Amino acid sequence: MTESQPEFPGEPVAAPPAEPAEAVEPAAEAVEPAVEAEPAPAVEAEPAEPQTVADEPVVVDEPVAEEPAPEPVAPEPAAVAPAAAPALDGEPAFADLGIHPDVLRALTDVGYETPSAIQAATIPALMAGSDVVGLAQTGTGKTAAFAVPILSKIDPTSSATQALVLAPTRELALQVAEAFGRYSAHLPRLTVLPIYGGSSYTVQLNGLRRGAQVVVGTPGRVIDHLERGTLDLSKLDYLVLDEADEMLQMGFAEDVERILADTPEYKQVALFSATMPPGIKKLTAKYLHDPVEVTVKSKTQTAENITQRYFQVSYPRKMDALTRLLEVEQGDAMIVFVRTKQATEEVAEKLRARGFAAAAINGDIPQAVRERTIAQLKDGSIDILVATDVAARGLDVERISHVVNFDIPHDPESYVHRIGRTGRAGRSGTALLFVTPRERHLLNSIERVTRQKLVEGQLPSVEDVNAQRVEKFRDSITDALNAPGFEMFRRLIEDYERDNDVPMADIAAALALQSRDGAEFLMTEPPPEKKRERPERPERERAPRKTRDDLATYRIAVGKKHKVGPGSIVGAIANEGGLHRSDFGHITIKSDFSLVELPAKLSKQTLKALEKTRISGVLIDLKPDRGRASYDARPSGGKPRRQER
Repeated sequence: MTESQPEFPGEPVAAPPAEPAEAVEPAAEAVEPAVEAEPAPAVEAEPAEPQTVADEPVVVDEPVAEEPAPEPVAPEPAAVAPAAAPALDGEPAFADLGIHPDVLRALTDVGYETPSAIQAATIPALMAGSDVVGLAQTGTGKTAAFAVPILSKIDPTSSATQALVLAPTRELALQVAEAFGRYSAHLPRLTVLPIYGGSSYTVQLNGLRRGAQVVVGTPGRVIDHLERGTLDLSKLDYLVLDEADEMLQMGFAEDVERILADTPEYKQVALFSATMPPGIKKLTAKYLHDPVEVTVKSKTQTAENITQRYFQVSYPRKMDALTRLLEVEQGDAMIVFVRTKQATEEVAEKLRARGFAAAAINGDIPQAVRERTIAQLKDGSIDILVATDVAARGLDVERISHVVNFDIPHDPESYVHRIGRTGRAGRSGTALLFVTPRERHLLNSIERVTRQKLVEGQLPSVEDVNAQRVEKFRDSITDALNAPGFEMFRRLIEDYERDNDVPMADIAAALALQSRDGAEFLMTEPPPEKKRERPERPERERAPRKTRDDLATYRIAVGKKHKVGPGSIVGAIANEGGLHRSDFGHITIKSDFSLVELPAKLSKQTLKALEKTRISGVLIDLKPDRGRASYDARPSGGKPRRQER
């Protein structure tokens, strides 16, 4: 930070709102028919040594503090990091777990050093061929715990679907698919395909037709493909139920059972759940064979010396919000976290255009340049670092007083890791989080895992920003009065004043305006967000319901309290009475009876058949309606009141 700029440097200029950054770094891969791994020389995996697996559950504690060590494994945007350091004494290394060399190389590329607790306990069991039940919270690194052994044992030369991962939500399915894509970066011809509701069937069908060794999907869409015959699980070797308790809570129990019934009997199953409700125990007993139980106790927490606030901001307003905070917040240096490598460059460029000393850092930047950038952050040459999670892994710079989550992380552990970059060595720090209206569930997840309620902050107003700009301008004048070369420029100004008869104040104002290079000094309110106006639809007149002379109204003894619907009524009467659906007219369902329009002249054979018809276990007692609706109009039933004359 320069002497003339005691806070975040520069005098930012109002600019149009920024375009929204990509939601998920590998999103392009996720929506393509398949996530193709980058071709690399194939390395045949050596057979893993069988590992002894204890019969008792493995229980491990995994404290996660503001300084993660070892780094928790969680799905993050792919980036290249330095080679993994050797494991500390007493801690296993990934190289000790029998992992395929190409998968091990991918883990090194993304910066994973030592396995987390659940990874160290789960990977050997899965490599040995055992079924696994993992009890762990979100963010403990369980995705890598099952993805790494599956990728180590899968056959990429076969296009058959060999691994199926079931996830309760499309967001989690995409997250898991992206993680598989990163860990398989050096496996040739391996394809990962996410299938979930809300995306194009065509893309998914093309991907399945070409062949995908790993399929990650939500239960509903997986069943759709099974019923269509487009997903073949006959050669399935590995099945993973991720967040199994959430799937059951969301009503997917029957869907999961349906999918499991379509899989081969002999397969390796891994089930991960935060809790162990009866439904999970039932699934475990029915479909897993002598599973190894792994329990991870997560103690995720954030440092007390870090002030945490969040701001609800729409995507187009994020850049404007960041500019306001940079001008008003009192601090030294800052890290701005985004999800994608592209976003680091875009945000850094827009910050530089506003007068801030900012630089980007991501996995595509050469290591030498990254080290030079961090050195500049340390010595004050730059004050804002825009980074992805992986690129900032292990970053420790004393100057960092603020961390801004420009894009909210999908994983609470990533949030803990991010804000741990500030408040180091007992110093105080500030963590700011941007949340769009559609990302409230991610905020709730962070608060639940960190056991800490974040306070909603108010963005600085235009008046606050302008007051700060004026104050900084005055301070810059004071600092310049004692700067080298002041006397020379004073003589030049005096000469100009004498020769042109211009007041000194006008000359000073002209010089200040010249220094702005045509940019506006004071911020103005941005234009309101445009709302899409829906064209007014002309009101359509509802045509009167056609009546048929050949129909009569019949009364049946089942209604709403019997939980019947029009479909069940039509189905029962048509099937039992030999009627066609065109024989039915209007159906009115009351509390304890229903009115059905049927042919006026029903045959004796039809009436005889309908005498024994039941709906929801109740005899329908089909009879012509005699206009007894008035009886049911009274709350207590009974006879209608006599009309007074």
